[in-house]
Amino acid sequence: MKQYTVTGMSCAACSARVEKAVSQVPGVTSCSVSLLTNSMGVEGTAADADIIKAVTDAGYGAASKEAGAASSAPAAADAAALEDHETPRLKKRLIASLCLLIPLMYVSMGHMMGGWPLPRFFDDNHVAMGLVQMVLAAAIMVINQKFFISGFKSLWHRAPNMDTLVALGSSASFVWSLYVLFAMTRAAADGNSEAVMNYMMEFYFESAAMILTLITVGKMLEARSKGKTTDALKSLMKLAPQTATLLRNGQEVTVPISEVKQGDVFTVRPGENIPVDGMVLSGSSAVNEAALTGESIPVDKNEGDQVSAATVNQSGFLQCRATRVGQDTTLSQIIKMVSDAAATKAPIAKIADKVSGVFVPVVITIATITTIVWLLVGKEFSYALARGISVLVISCPCALGLATPVAIMVGNGLGARHGILFKTAVSLEETGKTEIVALDKTGTITKGEPQVTDVVPEKGVSEKALLEAAFALEQKSEHPLARAVVAYGEAKGMQPLEVSDFTALPGNGLKAVLNGEALLGGSQKFIAAQAALSDSLRAQADRLSGEGKTPLFFARNHQPLGILAVADTIKEDSPEAIRQLQHMGIRVVMLTGDNERTAQAVGRQAGVDEVIAGVLPEGKEQVIRNLKKKGKVTMVGDGINDAPALTRADMGIAIGAGTDIAIDAADVVLMNSKLSDVPAAIRLSRATLRNIHENLFWAFIYNVIGIPLAAGCFIKLFGWTLNPMFGAAAMSLSSFCVVSNALRLNFFDLYSTNRDRKIKIKERKTMEKTLKIEGMMCMHCSGRVQKALEAIDGVQSANVSHETGTAVVTLTQDVSDDVLKKAVVDAGYEVVG
Repeated sequence: MKQYTVTGMSCAACSARVEKAVSQVPGVTSCSVSLLTNSMGVEGTAADADIIKAVTDAGYGAASKEAGAASSAPAAADAAALEDHETPRLKKRLIASLCLLIPLMYVSMGHMMGGWPLPRFFDDNHVAMGLVQMVLAAAIMVINQKFFISGFKSLWHRAPNMDTLVALGSSASFVWSLYVLFAMTRAAADGNSEAVMNYMMEFYFESAAMILTLITVGKMLEARSKGKTTDALKSLMKLAPQTATLLRNGQEVTVPISEVKQGDVFTVRPGENIPVDGMVLSGSSAVNEAALTGESIPVDKNEGDQVSAATVNQSGFLQCRATRVGQDTTLSQIIKMVSDAAATKAPIAKIADKVSGVFVPVVITIATITTIVWLLVGKEFSYALARGISVLVISCPCALGLATPVAIMVGNGLGARHGILFKTAVSLEETGKTEIVALDKTGTITKGEPQVTDVVPEKGVSEKALLEAAFALEQKSEHPLARAVVAYGEAKGMQPLEVSDFTALPGNGLKAVLNGEALLGGSQKFIAAQAALSDSLRAQADRLSGEGKTPLFFARNHQPLGILAVADTIKEDSPEAIRQLQHMGIRVVMLTGDNERTAQAVGRQAGVDEVIAGVLPEGKEQVIRNLKKKGKVTMVGDGINDAPALTRADMGIAIGAGTDIAIDAADVVLMNSKLSDVPAAIRLSRATLRNIHENLFWAFIYNVIGIPLAAGCFIKLFGWTLNPMFGAAAMSLSSFCVVSNALRLNFFDLYSTNRDRKIKIKERKTMEKTLKIEGMMCMHCSGRVQKALEAIDGVQSANVSHETGTAVVTLTQDVSDDVLKKAVVDAGYEVVG
């Protein structure tokens, strides 16, 4: 996705106009414009020049972000681009406007409403009062000229926006008041004092000025709140270090971060930020990775370990080699994910976008009709005009346009602070709709590393003797289970005894000599052939196997010493995370390639609803297909073999410590590698969607009630009328309310279960059709037919076999036979039944 900065947008109608213009450029496959960040994300092959020209022709400005971030350290430039420059400008405009508005209101209304004294110069000189009001109102209009420039410019391009409504409302008030002032001057010259007094009541100079000032108040509050919604992204960007200390010719040299190249050796002292991603060459330290993972507990780093940019070296001196620099660092990838998500649109935003696209023309039409209707029923022109102006200034497309993006930005930022990264706005919206969670066992539910769980010495043998023999024997082995035994011994502070004549017997076990005594280690079958195992030891082995553990037997001089049980242990937070998912009404399924017995044992400990064992890597994708028939499926995995399943699922969640391929295939990335972040991600998605619904409700209901009120529809019923000034005040507050409501998400607790609610899983109704096909000769033919059928809307899956000449098509909705046949024929084959 290419990203661009767009200037000149003031409301949702503007962003809809830009989106429509760029979408029509040849080569553009998708375009998404964010009013919140004034950015645009474009996918396709179109040239930058063509895209920028389309935006310019639509009446706005655009520039490629990549051009402005050509250096290898773009984070600082991006952070500067997100800085809130609008609020200070609006504040200056507001102060200047208020300095002129206060005397204007005093002159126009103070003497009538409050009986406040006026200078003697105005005694019986109403024309002078009108002239002063005109000059003050004109000055305020000049100060707020941006409304008029933007509004009439967009009107010229036949794409009116919110500024158009404000400019038309203020201009209409001013022009009418100007006409009244001329009429008053002529009446004064004729000595018609009664007409002069009547004309005094027709002035709307204060409305013209008040509309602009109140809209500026709303714009300032909105800009300030919008600035806060990007705080999470700005704080991520500010984490990027600006310099690095490189080791060159044995000397330490401090250079700008943009000069660091892959392969450079850099040093980091205690208290310093790590400048780029790298591998530790020498030294050891505790590194605080809270900036990336949200986890405050430091992680020990030793020689050979990986370190990430923006993390903090807390204790020791580290010498590292740069492995990823510039835009390839973990921090830069996180920033890109968050900003890309902000540049995309959630499906729920489409309704608001459609409304925003036609909103302003419809409002102008309603305002015109309102004015005409009041004139036709016999009201004076000033009254009819006031109703029309009220309609113009109360209508607010901004609230509609901001309802979704502000909530998406705040939700995404909140997730990023806790190490939960949603790649797109779609993933943030859809994750909360999960009905079934499929969990890969190894590395997701379990730690992915074998550990010693039980030490069972034979009768008459001490635990120490068993461990010493096992530690000495396994020290020489490279097997993963041997490493678990060695790690256990080291944790106990044991020193390995030297063995001789070490032999590894593949698939069986180990043999060695210690102090002239033969040591044996391995499976029950191997040791049973070398030593007599007691019934109690065999029973213990059966019990451990039933718990999903692997019993390792050890013997000395053909006498059994006992058993060490090794297992891939469950993560501490896995059972609680699964319980929380179930409490949310989500069915939890565990997928594993392990045998049924081991899988069931792990499943019982974890507390999952269903265990599917013996699943080969290529079989996980088919399992996900089958689960999707029962509801929306989220797949959680970490390995390369999980990538197809992550892609096939409705939502894919990758554990952050997993492979790059799994992370690329997923929709959501968990930086912490904690399973408890899965229910947290679902919780955050639901809270964000709830916030969007609240925002959209407010935006729609505000306009549904406000426009008829402004038009005077309630005058006959309740006697309610709306002064244009109060309409402007309501408009200025509507967007502020929407943005403020979105900011409430910052206080949402992702890990609290208090507001969890169950969702009812609805079984998806599916039907199958079998097609008899001729002409398929090989796997390539089958794949081609499968691709053609699965491209049809309503086809969930197609199981095609060239050997039987059939295609079994699973449908989620009714698809006619003719449509299916046409897809096969277009692929070059014939349907015969």
